[in-house]
Amino acid sequence: MRKELRIKKNQDFQAVFQKGRSFANRQFVVYSLEKEGQDAFRIGLSVSKKLGNAVTRNRIKRYIRQSIFELKDQLKQGYDYVIIARKPAAEMDMSEVKKSLSHVLKVGKVLEKDK
Repeated sequence: MRKELRIKKNQDFQAVFQKGRSFANRQFVVYSLEKEGQDAFRIGLSVSKKLGNAVTRNRIKRYIRQSIFELKDQLKQGYDYVIIARKPAAEMDMSEVKKSLSHVLKVGKVLEKDK
């Protein structure tokens, strides 16, 4: 995923938390906020230190980024998304992360069926 498609600044994260809407399942919480004048979507990731050491956290983030990359054609454009990993995500493999993430995005109605 290109770096300009990532949310890095704290004020951007806070805007999504305060103004956006959230949806969740057991493994992930996703906040979404529609941004006017933005043609692509941006992703912010939050993985707590409670989930494990740096290796575990980085693996979770890598799996999430890859899942979003594979789902990017179905994801609604013009939104900012913040994805928060919960404790069960630490024990998941790549296919389980993608399946769980696509489920939570469908619950939030930001994932179109199939293109």
